[in-house]
Amino acid sequence: MFLSRPALSRAALISRRRHDPFVSLCFKSSTTKGSLCHNLLRSNHVARFFATATSSHATQDLRQSPTVFWRILGFCAISIVFTTAGFAVAAAPVFSAIDEYLSHPSDAETLSMFKPYDEKSSEVDQYIKTHPLAVSLRKNPALSESRPHFKIPSAYLSHNFTSGTLAGERKIVVPPYAWTDANGDNLTSITYLGPDVCGHSGIVHGGLLATILDEGLARCCFPALPNKVGLTAKLNINYRNPALAGSFVVLKAKTVKTEGRKAWVEGRLETLAENGKKSILLAEADALFVEPKQAAAMARFYS
Repeated sequence: MFLSRPALSRAALISRRRHDPFVSLCFKSSTTKGSLCHNLLRSNHVARFFATATSSHATQDLRQSPTVFWRILGFCAISIVFTTAGFAVAAAPVFSAIDEYLSHPSDAETLSMFKPYDEKSSEVDQYIKTHPLAVSLRKNPALSESRPHFKIPSAYLSHNFTSGTLAGERKIVVPPYAWTDANGDNLTSITYLGPDVCGHSGIVHGGLLATILDEGLARCCFPALPNKVGLTAKLNINYRNPALAGSFVVLKAKTVKTEGRKAWVEGRLETLAENGKKSILLAEADALFVEPKQAAAMARFYS
C-alpha cells in the first residue's frame, strides 16, 4: 500500500504526537490552521537544525580548546625564557661590576695583574720594577706595594681619567706602582709619562701633573679617614720645573694632620733619579681632603 506525500506527512505527525507537545498541538488544530501549523513545524525543524549545528560547533570548539590552551602556554613559556635570557645578558656587566666591587683585589694581587701589551710597555714596567728606589721601598716591611689602578672595577675604567682615558700606549704606558703604610702617613709612587700627554711640545701638560698630585695625595691620606675615602676641598700647587715627556716621575706624599673627617696632606713631584744623578723637583702641593657624610655608602676604589 502506497501513501501519498501528504499522507506520509500526516502519518509522521501521528507517530510524533505522543513525544512532541508542539506537534500534538498542531495536530489537534483545524484544517484552516493546518498550513500555519505546517509552517510552524518547518520553522521548528529549522530551529532545531541550527541548534544542533551550533551545539556541534560548540562541542568542536571545546575539543579544540585544549590545543589553544597549550599554544598560549607554549608562547608564554618561550616569552619568559627569552625575556630572562635578555635580562641576563643586559645585566651581566652590572653583576660583574658588583662582584669586582665586593671582592676587589688585594695589594699583592694587583702586582701580577698587568700584562705588557708591547715591547715598550714591557721595557717600562721592568725598569720601574727593578729600579733601586723600588727595590729599597719593597724591602721596607712597614710599606705595602700595589698598583692602585687595578683596584678600580673594569666596568668603570673607561670612565676614569688616569686609569682609563689617559692609560695606554704613548700616554701613561703602564699602571703606576705605589707604596703606602697602613696608617695613611705617607705614600710614594712611580709613573711613566709618554709623549702623547703634552701641553707644549715635549713638555707634559701641567694639568696632568696636577691630577697626579691630587690623586696621589688623596691616596696617601685615605687610610687615615674614618671610612677610607674623601673629596678634595683645597689643592695648592707650585710648579718648579717642566716635566719632559717620555720620563719617569716620582710622587712623595705625607699626611701632616687629621681631624675627624678632615686630612691635610703635603707632597712633591720629582724626576726619578738615574745613573747617580739627583732628582729634579717638578712641583710641590698641599691639599685638604674631607670625607663626605655619605662616605660609608661610597665605593672605596682608592684605598
